[in-house]
Amino acid sequence: MLMKADLPPMATPVADEGTPVSVKIRERLKSARKRFHSNDNIADFIEPGELEKLLDEVEDKMKGVLDSLVIDTVNDHNTGDTARRVAKMYLNEVFRGRYVKAPNITEFPNAEHLNELMIVGPITVRSACSHHFCPVIGKVWIGVMPNEHTNVIGLSKYARLAEWVMGRPQIQEEAVVQLADLIMEKTQPDGLAIVMEASHYCMAWRGVKDMDSKMINSVMRGVFLKDAPLRREFLALIPGRGGN
Repeated sequence: MLMKADLPPMATPVADEGTPVSVKIRERLKSARKRFHSNDNIADFIEPGELEKLLDEVEDKMKGVLDSLVIDTVNDHNTGDTARRVAKMYLNEVFRGRYVKAPNITEFPNAEHLNELMIVGPITVRSACSHHFCPVIGKVWIGVMPNEHTNVIGLSKYARLAEWVMGRPQIQEEAVVQLADLIMEKTQPDGLAIVMEASHYCMAWRGVKDMDSKMINSVMRGVFLKDAPLRREFLALIPGRGGN
């Protein structure tokens, strides 16, 4: 009779190999007591090579969705590769901001002690609502009030940070707050203002099918909260927002 100690040492790894990669990632998140909501970044819990395996897993699950929609992907030349295309779209493009680390941002000291209002925008942003996975497409304006200790970053870097935050299933109200938190952390300004205007295709494509409605919201931090004239100046300099 074989004792437990006589079992081959590879028994445990073999069982592990049959575990879906999504389960492994989820267990790491749970063990670390980290949240993994739709708009959270989980890149720190994905090991090298696992994103490719996750793509294969999503493709397989997407095939099941197409089967349940009664689509003949075997004989329909239009949908034969749809499951793979959708998996690649979600992981490598639309929701990429969940699975990769934040873009590298080169920061420079504020050598000239700049302390005047700077506005970046409009930055075109693309996301998807976390309720229906329908597109959210809009523009973002960012106002920064630097101080002598503020880190200066290139204009294109604001767009890269916005793309990273928006590249997840989002609701607009939370997305703007996440972007504000990130820019505050990176630049440490005296104040930050963000305005976002977007069309939501969960209204245009389904539901009430309203093609014209847009959502506009803002986040104000630091001096923008306390200084009403500064806040008005920022809003006035945004085309269409301040009457210009």
